[in-house]
Amino acid sequence: MAEFRDDQASRLCDNCKKEIPVFNFTIHEIHCQRNIGVCPVCKEPFPKSDMDIHMAAEHCQVTCKCNKKLEKRQLKQHAETECPLRLAVCQHCDLELSVVKLKEHEDYCGARTELCGSCGRNVLVKELKTHPEVCGRVEEEKRTEAAIPPEAYDEPWSQDRIWIASQLL
Repeated sequence: MAEFRDDQASRLCDNCKKEIPVFNFTIHEIHCQRNIGVCPVCKEPFPKSDMDIHMAAEHCQVTCKCNKKLEKRQLKQHAETECPLRLAVCQHCDLELSVVKLKEHEDYCGARTELCGSCGRNVLVKELKTHPEVCGRVEEEKRTEAAIPPEAYDEPWSQDRIWIASQLL
């Protein structure tokens, strides 16, 4: 079909929903009604000769592996974003498993511990990403809290306690 300028008058074809120049409208309308059909499901215009192919390719019912029934054209979107059996990756160990099993696995996986090479503490796997921010500080805080106040050294009765406390550090 020839292009037309914006300043030319046009009409909307009721069948194909396209703007058609007025000077060409009658011929277009006859041709369009004879050859173009509108899909009853998605309301898109298609050549009538291709309507059966379109219906079979896009609108036939299929069953997802999760047993949900949907139109074939919706299957890809469903499989990628909605299907409970789609695969997802554990944030802790990079294992791929279905979304329905992910939370339970991540709870278990994140509760495991690994030894920190810097401070020597066992750290929950779910805290490994934030551990470097506090690594070593916990031991430092314990030492500060357990420090013996200087005046305790002046008390003769506390010498035994100082020795015992120093063994705990």
